[in-house]
Amino acid sequence: MEYKTISLSDQVFERLENDILSGHYKRGDIVTELQLSSELGVSRTPVREALRRLFQEHLIEDTPKGTMVLGITPRDFRDMSEIRLRIEELAVRGFIEHADTDTLKELNETVDFQEFYLAREDVEHLKELDGRFHDIIYCHCGSMILRDTLVPLHRKIQQYRRASLRSPERALTSVREHKEILQAIVARDTALAVSRMNQHIRNAITRALGEEVE
Repeated sequence: MEYKTISLSDQVFERLENDILSGHYKRGDIVTELQLSSELGVSRTPVREALRRLFQEHLIEDTPKGTMVLGITPRDFRDMSEIRLRIEELAVRGFIEHADTDTLKELNETVDFQEFYLAREDVEHLKELDGRFHDIIYCHCGSMILRDTLVPLHRKIQQYRRASLRSPERALTSVREHKEILQAIVARDTALAVSRMNQHIRNAITRALGEEVE
């Protein structure tokens, strides 16, 4: 019985966290235990536990009006992206060192699928595949520390990743950048792969915030 309660709390937390990170609940929205309990069809106990964890993640805060959604602000996004710029280089280097044939094939197939969904202007699938592309690199870079730092960081900026893929032009550029990174990785050209990944992240920041890419 205790296991089921914990499991349900985890499910509620993951659902609410995703709803906040994806923009379903926007910054400034007020949420209550009763409201969320009704929407999710669960008791208030797992909702209360989920809200406690969301508070610890700084995704919500208590205000005089009630529990308010904070989400990920543009400043948060910039800060997280700056962290990525500094440590994703290590993940790319580690991936080139550790990736085997099957892993490279998986990365290549991900880019192929991106091109498939790009032709259909399917932003949701493109966003999922964008996450998969980076997750493959993180999870096969030979470092659990890098993986455990970068995977949740990349997931937290999903709303901004969707924004960076919103228009056909932006999506085309992002997929092209992934393909160029892949080519450098397959060639085992570490310096070029790192350079292209860094530029990809910088361009993603610019696209997500609606600025012009130089």
